[in-house]
Amino acid sequence: MSSASPSSSAVRRIELRGHILDSGIFNRILGILTDHDRAAYVIEEFDSGRTKTDPSYARLAIDADDPAYLDELIDRLRESGAEVIDEGDVVTEPAPADGVLPDQFYATTNYVTEIRLNKTWLTVANPEMDCAIVIENGDAFTVPPSDVQAGAVVVVGHAGVKVSLPQRARRKAVFEFMASAVSSEKPRRALLDELARELLAVLRSGKRVLCVGGPAIVHTGAGPYLADLIRDGYVTALFAGNALAVHDMESQFFGTSLGVNLDDAFPAEEGHVHHLRTVNRLRAVGGIRNAIDTGMLRAGIMYEAYQKQIPVVLCGSIRDDGPIPDVIADVVECQRAMRKYVPEIGMALMICTLLHSVAVGNLLPATCKTVSVDINPASVTKLTDRGSHQTLGIVMDASSFLRELSLALEGAEADAAGVAAG
Repeated sequence: MSSASPSSSAVRRIELRGHILDSGIFNRILGILTDHDRAAYVIEEFDSGRTKTDPSYARLAIDADDPAYLDELIDRLRESGAEVIDEGDVVTEPAPADGVLPDQFYATTNYVTEIRLNKTWLTVANPEMDCAIVIENGDAFTVPPSDVQAGAVVVVGHAGVKVSLPQRARRKAVFEFMASAVSSEKPRRALLDELARELLAVLRSGKRVLCVGGPAIVHTGAGPYLADLIRDGYVTALFAGNALAVHDMESQFFGTSLGVNLDDAFPAEEGHVHHLRTVNRLRAVGGIRNAIDTGMLRAGIMYEAYQKQIPVVLCGSIRDDGPIPDVIADVVECQRAMRKYVPEIGMALMICTLLHSVAVGNLLPATCKTVSVDINPASVTKLTDRGSHQTLGIVMDASSFLRELSLALEGAEADAAGVAAG
């Protein structure tokens, strides 16, 4: 709670800038201070701005009897968007060995992060959660622990690190960074119409729209919708596993998905081995590209993705059959393959694949618009629980989502054309 002016010599001061009221940052900071009842604080300066578009500013002085307790509290406040005043530059230590970080390395979030180096604030490139910050040739960037090299200059502790939380849009929008968006009772048409407009805006900005897809897309008969979205240039990157690729190509070779006829939903005779025969055919010709070039594969999700030459990363798992030659079986190498395209991604559609969604969500910055779609509400909320707070959750089956998104995109394109013509 608030108190009289702090009197201890261990006073620390923080500043809050931006739309701190609309975004909830100011209330979040006060909530943290209230929960830490061994600390006292004073709001020394507060300016809410004169209009709704003006940024706000607050400066608070914080005190506690125990310096270690105060340091821990300051770290919590920093991670919630506070800037600590006059704390100096970052502290660094060399990495002791390849793949090993200093014991007190700073663990990153996926928010925009800056470090103070030589009295100048420097933006950290490629913000990603659960990484370290490395400084090299005057630049700062995130590095996953497995990729750090011996002797690398690694940021340790929290001093000189500033985190900026996303500011909530001034108008109500489909992406508002709030977990309450996860619901099966949201007005889907309005939601998908807005999502379609956001998707088109991402493409116009030069960024990619990524689909992280699970095999349920094929099982539910939604494969043709995703294939069309790729062919028409709405989905411009694809991350998936062995299963989506195999079941998609099974549907092209046999008309089944896991042995079930997609036309009538009845099991096909000997259908239980169709996915194995599909894997065998792909291994025999050497992969998807060769299957297309030889005329074996003529349509489907993988066909369209390879024909459009969009980034495709297929990551393996311990339960894969085969896998087909295109699948990366080493999970660390697969992370690296996906990470290469992350700076190009402006929106990620994660459809009915919990594990791949969490894996990709861990790589994405908070500025990337993320949509998680699953028939199971618990799966939809998992990304937010894991730290991807920018995720919009939609409780729908894959077929309904992709069909309605396709229709919404047609409508959004028509509206844009009408505005241009008018």
